[in-house]
Amino acid sequence: MKLTFFGAAGEVTGSCHLVEAAGKRILLDCGMIQSGRDQDKRNAAKFDFDLNRLDAMILSHAHIDHVGRLPLLRKRGYRGPIYTQRATRDLSKIMLEDSARLAAADIEYENRRRARRGLKALEPLYDEGDVDDVLRQFKGVDYDQSIELFPGVRFRLRDAGHIIGAAIVELWADEDDGTRKLVFSGDIGPKGTPILRDPSTVDEADLVMLESTYGDRLHRDRENTLVELGEIFRSVAQSGGNILIPAFAVGRTQEILYQFAQHFDEWQLKHFRIVLDSPMASKVVKVYDDHQELFDEEAKRVWRGRVHPFRLPNLQLVANLQESMALNRVGSGLIIIAGSGMCNGGRIRHHLKHQLWRNSTHVIFPGYQAAGTLGRELVDGAKFVKIFGEQIKVNATLHTVGGLSAHADQAGLSEWYGAFRNRPPVWLVHGEDKAREVFAEKLRQDFGATVQLARPGESVVF
Repeated sequence: MKLTFFGAAGEVTGSCHLVEAAGKRILLDCGMIQSGRDQDKRNAAKFDFDLNRLDAMILSHAHIDHVGRLPLLRKRGYRGPIYTQRATRDLSKIMLEDSARLAAADIEYENRRRARRGLKALEPLYDEGDVDDVLRQFKGVDYDQSIELFPGVRFRLRDAGHIIGAAIVELWADEDDGTRKLVFSGDIGPKGTPILRDPSTVDEADLVMLESTYGDRLHRDRENTLVELGEIFRSVAQSGGNILIPAFAVGRTQEILYQFAQHFDEWQLKHFRIVLDSPMASKVVKVYDDHQELFDEEAKRVWRGRVHPFRLPNLQLVANLQESMALNRVGSGLIIIAGSGMCNGGRIRHHLKHQLWRNSTHVIFPGYQAAGTLGRELVDGAKFVKIFGEQIKVNATLHTVGGLSAHADQAGLSEWYGAFRNRPPVWLVHGEDKAREVFAEKLRQDFGATVQLARPGESVVF
């Protein structure tokens, strides 16, 4: 069995890995790169593997940094099956359709600028037709179901506890010298995450490919995080102003609304108009409602409770652009939840442009901000940021809360690896080098593990 790393090897986005086993070639994830000034060029670049020799694909979950280049894979020739958990299949349709629409809008804007300068028009990375085509290749499977891909090659998906439908991949291949097993963690969620069940553990592997997003830090205790959030909302309810929350449309947004339902009275949320400014909102809500079998027991009770997370009495779902633009004429009393989660696209950038300069604005960052993103600039303390070509003064109060992350922290990742009885070798992916180096040393010290940091284009045979 041979494993080659093509993405998320030294960075957090762009997950993509190739497995060669029993004469077959299987791709794990095909995600969009979402950081750095050259991200558009890198996303449009030629794939570093032969699409004509690709036999199958397994998708871990529906976040764009794992699924976002699939339509391009199809556009350039891949016609094989794409296996994934059923909820991920449903979410991928929403995510990819939205990605195609955003790409079309961005290209239209850019081409108007290019036309004025006499430059040749650009084409989007892919369009909605490419999305429709690739979705027909999806094959939905259940957790814990053993699937034979080919004679001598099989896989199973386990619950990763990250977002609904997120999966750990177990992949077996019968080689001449015996059976080999690869475990790909995908993105591992923390224990106790609302709505979702805790991540499954695996007890044996020949090699583990493990995410390391928060490999160098511990999250703040969730209980303390909720106390901090309550203080922010109560304070702004009294003083006035708006609150902006950049959040991923899938996962983080649903947890925030869940907490709003749980603490509606305590946090004085009746004083706000809560706005979910996302064209995907109602569609994602439907996926969650359709897959309640994946919820933990507490979430099932909350769904039957007095204040439903997706039907808060003062919740407004904003779909069209005119309604979104009108929000920036409101000086106080709004909680706006909008994508993207790292502020590198989507409607949150427009809200930041119009409101960052206001002293009364508060911005809550509930998740990871990758290097090279606008969100990272802000949490790193930038006094001015450039948004749509304009320098914006940062006068808003910024709050970084770590206890709502959909990724396990160092302790959670270590505990997950610790369930492997045979202490298999580890290749760390989906993390920046600083986080990976710290986490690698932690695994070596605690478990005596053999740990390597994956690099783009690097291969390992086991």
